[in-house]
Amino acid sequence: MKKDIQIPEVENVFMSVVREKNEEGEPIWNVYLINHKDVELNNVFVSSKGYNKDLAEKKKTSTLRHFFKNIPAKQAIKVEPIIEDVFGLHNEYFVSFYIDELLYDKKYIFLAESIKEENFTKVPVLSKEGVLIR
Repeated sequence: MKKDIQIPEVENVFMSVVREKNEEGEPIWNVYLINHKDVELNNVFVSSKGYNKDLAEKKKTSTLRHFFKNIPAKQAIKVEPIIEDVFGLHNEYFVSFYIDELLYDKKYIFLAESIKEENFTKVPVLSKEGVLIR
């Protein structure tokens, strides 16, 4: 029975953390979901949480959930702001969406201490610099 279940592979959908500036010109960090596909994503659900794996001192954030009706082809959407205080945690984003009645899902994890300028790359669609997970 399990061999009959098709699990489609997610391609050309990325998560990125980008440093931007707020209205006062101060640096802020935002998390984006990037649809680099040629088709729209529908009924997009994103859940996020932060955690560490230190058994001596466990830390975790609240789980946040976001819903987007659709994300057009070759577009990005801001999921949430993120504060530097959680960069020392693993930041996990679980994304589910539909394309033509077929459900796709993928887990993206920004490892602890990976959100930093030395890991910046050009983020597709946004044309900005940030940390990108493909």
